[in-house]
Amino acid sequence: MFGWFGRLLPRSGDFFGMFERHAATIVAAAEALDAMARGEGEHVRCIATIRDREHDADEIIREVLGAVRRTFLTPFDRGAITSLIGAMDDTIDEMQAAGSAIELFEITAFEPHMRDMAGKILEASHLIAEAMPLLRAVDKHGHHLHELTGRLVALEGEVDLLHQSGLKAKFLEQQRGVKTLDFIVGREIYKHLENIADAFEDVANQIDSLVIDHA
Repeated sequence: MFGWFGRLLPRSGDFFGMFERHAATIVAAAEALDAMARGEGEHVRCIATIRDREHDADEIIREVLGAVRRTFLTPFDRGAITSLIGAMDDTIDEMQAAGSAIELFEITAFEPHMRDMAGKILEASHLIAEAMPLLRAVDKHGHHLHELTGRLVALEGEVDLLHQSGLKAKFLEQQRGVKTLDFIVGREIYKHLENIADAFEDVANQIDSLVIDHA
């Protein structure tokens, strides 16, 4: 009965291209965060880059959601598509939140644990970017995708350990007379960085779900 209607709808959308474009915004934002943490980028410019890339990512997720509504046949279940792009968007949202906190508290220098966390976040962003093209042939690249998601989960664990060690160091500094406000600010930045890594683990879980369903 509705066959004629289905024939009028687009049969496919460039979901893979949109995934890859979104991943590129994540990498660019992570590069800016890492440069800022290492003292190799002007803070104002790095924060602006993160914010701009987050806006770009918002446009892409709107494209994805629009394509899901319009497309008759999608490469994956619609729920899987929206869950994946939503998880990816959470990563760059968390990066923007971290950038806003850095701007608010006027952070001018990052502690070693923070720099290491930012480096691992950058590594995670590259893993996401590597994974996206492989989704075009999940059945062929299932093993490789599983390896990438395994590394993403491992990175999240490494960031957790850095977070704990960094907070411990801040606490010991406070006991030696460092202002309580410095501890509170440091704890806030550590938490934002940890949230980014947590969001990357969520992306890994979404990719794994696709592999289980389609590989």
